[in-house]
Amino acid sequence: MAELTNSNSISGRRTSLKQIPKVDLTAMVDLAFLLITFFMLTTSLSQPTEMQISMPVKGAAPVGVAGDRTMTVCLGADNKVLWYMGTTEDPKEISVTSASAIRHVFLSKMHFVMKTTGLPLIVLLKPDKKSTFKNLVDVMDEMAIAKVPVHAIVDITSGDREMLAGNGDD
Repeated sequence: MAELTNSNSISGRRTSLKQIPKVDLTAMVDLAFLLITFFMLTTSLSQPTEMQISMPVKGAAPVGVAGDRTMTVCLGADNKVLWYMGTTEDPKEISVTSASAIRHVFLSKMHFVMKTTGLPLIVLLKPDKKSTFKNLVDVMDEMAIAKVPVHAIVDITSGDREMLAGNGDD
């Protein structure tokens, strides 16, 4: 390291300044870089997570579902979520909500269906071509949070499209 010496001479007389203590920061810098290297090598970056989705086998015979324990959720344009209990031919309780408010509906209907039938709720999720992928993922997340035991993603029918159009969807 470089060293600096100061000497003052006043009227031919030489005075010396007191030595300022020196601090050598080399060891601290070495330790800091060792710690940074250690934590960079030992940490793991966040891993992407994925959701398990079971899709039906192509060509398989359609499975009938009970209308008294089936909830259909149709995703439309402008973040609109239309849901109803029952089947497309005989819908009950048609309502429109948003993807963020559907969790309360899932929880209340799961409780109601379990209480009345003794069987779990079946949710059929039907995204329209005008809906966004974000809405689909949001509703799937809400189903996972509410712990909906039986759910499926199915194609939207013309009757469902008519209900979406009848409730203000363009």
